[in-house]
Amino acid sequence: MVTALPLRLSGATLARRGKRLVGPVDLEIGAGSITAVIGPNGSGKTSLLRMMHGLQRPASGRVEWSLPDTQARTRQAYVFQQPIALRRTVLANLAYPLRLRGLPRAEAHARAEAQAARFDLSDKLAQSAPSLSGGEMQRLALARALVTAPEILFADEPCAALDGRAMREIETRLIGASARTRLIIATHDMGQARRIASDVIFLLHGRVHETGPVETFFASPQTPEARAFLKGDIVE
Repeated sequence: MVTALPLRLSGATLARRGKRLVGPVDLEIGAGSITAVIGPNGSGKTSLLRMMHGLQRPASGRVEWSLPDTQARTRQAYVFQQPIALRRTVLANLAYPLRLRGLPRAEAHARAEAQAARFDLSDKLAQSAPSLSGGEMQRLALARALVTAPEILFADEPCAALDGRAMREIETRLIGASARTRLIIATHDMGQARRIASDVIFLLHGRVHETGPVETFFASPQTPEARAFLKGDIVE
């Protein structure tokens, strides 16, 4: 199968109103399981994910997939920090991406029901999605993003504001999804990065400051800034 990976960023920058938010970034995302994007608040984690996914175009430099952009877009999905749900039932939300891809209604609903079962949402299929609890809404957002079996998934703080039990449920499903989908996750939770990630990207002031396997990064960070960040110090 021809894949969209690797994703290559070459001198990529993202700016808003003349202010640089990210970059320049030189980075390659290849095969793997889960990459955790970490860094202080305001370091550019969300902006980097949005630029890689294509929600925002780089002001300069290049963001290139191994397939044409039109094909690469169909191979990826994105989960926002604040889950977004259509004002429809859980079933309709899960079926929506499949219907967009041209699946007949019956087939889309059958696949949506199977996905709901995998995410413990079967008893919520007829419920209005906006009425779900925080943990249920996050499970729905993740289930909907994965229902099309994307090659790569970007998730921005997928466990933000969840309690321990809900977080554990989401992490379990992220790990399960990583067997077939490449995951890039922004997180402020270093415990989560240790638990589920295979490698990390440490951002500082919008720049990729350090990268490496999770075990190596947490055991022996290479820069004073990374060491200070992991100690919980304020990094400026």
